[in-house]
Amino acid sequence: MATSVSSKLNKALKQQYMSLPQGDRVQVMYIWIDGSGEGVRCKTRTLDSEPKTVDELPEWNFDGSSTNQSEGSNSDMFLIPVAMFRDPFRKDPNKLVLCEVLKYDRSPAETNRRHTCKRVMSMVQNSHPWFGMEQEYTLLGVDGHPYGWPSKGFPGPQGPYYCGVGADKAYGRDVVEAHYRACLYAGVRICGTNAEVMPAQWEFQIGPCEGINMGDHLWIARFILHRVCEDFGVIVSFDPKPISGNWNGAGCHTNFSTKEMREDGGVKVIEDAIERLGKRHKYHIRAYDPKGGLDNARRLTGHHETSSIDLFSAGVANRGASIRIPRTVVQDDKGYFEDRRPSANCDPYIVTEALVRTCLLKEEGDEPTDYSR
Repeated sequence: MATSVSSKLNKALKQQYMSLPQGDRVQVMYIWIDGSGEGVRCKTRTLDSEPKTVDELPEWNFDGSSTNQSEGSNSDMFLIPVAMFRDPFRKDPNKLVLCEVLKYDRSPAETNRRHTCKRVMSMVQNSHPWFGMEQEYTLLGVDGHPYGWPSKGFPGPQGPYYCGVGADKAYGRDVVEAHYRACLYAGVRICGTNAEVMPAQWEFQIGPCEGINMGDHLWIARFILHRVCEDFGVIVSFDPKPISGNWNGAGCHTNFSTKEMREDGGVKVIEDAIERLGKRHKYHIRAYDPKGGLDNARRLTGHHETSSIDLFSAGVANRGASIRIPRTVVQDDKGYFEDRRPSANCDPYIVTEALVRTCLLKEEGDEPTDYSR
């Protein structure tokens, strides 16, 4: 299987340098979402002491013309630190810091969807919206072929791979275990992982997270996965349908609840929310992948454990529906529901914001309400 040149570098030699003392100075890696709305970029600076809170981190800038976020004639973009994590690659006291991106006039960049999401979350903070997102992904060689698949042809049909064990069923578990431990070290709220239905496809779960924290933790978990894959010399793909044909796609199923839903009798609140979601299906489909639904059209076919992109549906324990209500929720008369429509490459800020707008702010129609006026 093709792997990247970087994976063939001498990792033991690298450790000789990484074990050198760094004195009181600290390396801080600034991370941001680029102009694609899907990719992450990063660069590092040195601080004279370890920052204890995100407020102690200075603003920075970068060349937006090289990330499809500005023109070369006016290319400086601002990096505004918003969330800080431990660095699992350089280790303590070094940090990873997630940043919002602002344009030259201090307005949010087009792919800075956190800015609006934070405003919407602040409007419903008394409802304590909780989210859990199930991030599916596919491991690829640098040649774009799924990791572990025969170079010519296909592996055996789906069936034994979901939660599978064994060299002929689990492709790339080393990456998964390394990512899991790195997230725990960083302080990311990772709560589980498993092999998925298609070979070389895996899933990790983030949550429960309240409000804006959901997007922050999922983006950092994605960044860490990219970096782990870099070390192993493979590629992670969040494409919602990386292999055409009779193979499962990749989603980012989103579990959602509010304080009312989690209390006795909460199923009625859940049912009311689902009714509102059904009336706003087109809006959510546009919000649930970076291309306004075009990416999800390849995945939401009504087959391979998906609903049809054109039809809204809901059901108890139904993985072929748009919205699944877990059976235990019905039994307990409270809990949460799962929106199975978001694609693997969705922006979690947009997804969580859309759910809050429809279910809590009770917006209607195909366009979001502008609350900035």
